[in-house]
Amino acid sequence: MTSPLKFDVGELLNAQGADALPEQRTQTGPSPERIGVEMIAIPQGEELTVDATLTPLGAGVLVDANVSGQLTGECARCLKELHPQLDLHVTQVFAADESFVSGDTPSDGDEGSGDEIPEIEDDELDLLQAVIDEAGLNLPFAPVCEDGCEIDTPEGVTTGISGEEDEEKVDPRWAGLEKFL
Repeated sequence: MTSPLKFDVGELLNAQGADALPEQRTQTGPSPERIGVEMIAIPQGEELTVDATLTPLGAGVLVDANVSGQLTGECARCLKELHPQLDLHVTQVFAADESFVSGDTPSDGDEGSGDEIPEIEDDELDLLQAVIDEAGLNLPFAPVCEDGCEIDTPEGVTTGISGEEDEEKVDPRWAGLEKFL
């Protein structure tokens, strides 16, 4: 299974002068693993499309990519199945060697700080972790139906601020708190 999130950048890293121009690439293929949050994600094997601009930076590559695919999940309110379109934008720099940013070997104090630049391994870069991170930041933890749910509000539950609609109806979820007032 070939991941659409992996790019061969060997020729791009070796390009010099006028050949070192940004390249536009589009790849489509199955998702290498589940990408998303608990209630909604792109399942493993679902088709992903990655439209990327790869810019050589000498000993590194800047990737500016749009990732799209079909999400699968369920509404947090009515539990209806959802299939919205995922459209993410990812920008990530990849280093071809350890001295890409600092100019010398990395210090031991920076290990595990979260500021490390992902490396290109065997002339191949992998956008998977950057896409997972971006999906985690942008996808809702509790997705809901786009046009509103088709469920009725339970009896006794007010939809406005407490006491706004009917004074005598008490929301059963809050009824036990009255003894503390």
